[in-house]
Amino acid sequence: MHVPDDPYLYQEVLVSPMYLAGSNGAGDAGFAPVSHWPHHYLDEGPCQLVVTSPDQRIRIGWFGDDFELWKITAAAEAVSAPRWRATFNHVTPAEIVAGLTTALAHDYAEADAYEGSGRFLANPSYRWADAVQPLTDAGWRREAAERGTVEIVAPDGQAGVLIDNRLSGWDDETVTLWAGPPGWGTRAEAVFTARTPTHLIAATAAVMANSAPVIRERHQIDRRMEHLVTLTPVGRAADPQVPRAPTPLDVRRTAVVQAVHRAARAPRTAADLRVMAAQSRTAGAVQNRSSNFAPAAATPPISASAPRRSR
Repeated sequence: MHVPDDPYLYQEVLVSPMYLAGSNGAGDAGFAPVSHWPHHYLDEGPCQLVVTSPDQRIRIGWFGDDFELWKITAAAEAVSAPRWRATFNHVTPAEIVAGLTTALAHDYAEADAYEGSGRFLANPSYRWADAVQPLTDAGWRREAAERGTVEIVAPDGQAGVLIDNRLSGWDDETVTLWAGPPGWGTRAEAVFTARTPTHLIAATAAVMANSAPVIRERHQIDRRMEHLVTLTPVGRAADPQVPRAPTPLDVRRTAVVQAVHRAARAPRTAADLRVMAAQSRTAGAVQNRSSNFAPAAATPPISASAPRRSR
């Protein structure tokens, strides 16, 4: 049994699968893709922070103390009703929210500010499979479901997506991504209304299909979830038998080595060869003149135009 101030509870761990990691209580990961957008901090009401696109057509609301932690909408104009809405509950990892906000930031950057359009307002595809393509590509399988609905479930049975084709209203909630067993602190849910562009749902689903772990502190993992996830202490020495991912320093070192090797193998131009020949003759003359005064010939300097070849 660990007491509340036990350092063990605050140890950082890698949690896998990511969709069962829960929220870390902060929205940093979800807001990161739009960190350059205007931020509006609210002192009253359940919504504590609203991040908007510069023209305010896209709104990302953070409800820090609410069940629906995130509410994201897009509209044709700043003052018009939302075209679609996505909500993420208090258990959903912010990294999953980032799948949607990343796609929104990209769509907005590509939009024509003068036409008032943008892919984030596109009509959804008539094919439900397009929205969940990243999941089916990752091996998630279709399960038996009620008539008029489609359910795709992860191989471990702990996550899935439910598509309700029975509803017809534009504001109806038709797609629900879920993870974890039912319960207030265990079930993550992301819900999209009918007019949500298909590629935005797919971008969110793609993050759920990603097997990369996320970092949490031990106390942030619900005890009812501990038997469903793999926890690896951050900083633990890597198994020498398991190749690790290259660090940025590794990548830079490899690039430098490859560049040097390419330069050494590169064919010489006529000008390079003439310079090298002149250097060789000059070095030879120096060696002959100094042979009467020194026991050994001096080593010629290395020219920048003639890199040293490795043996």
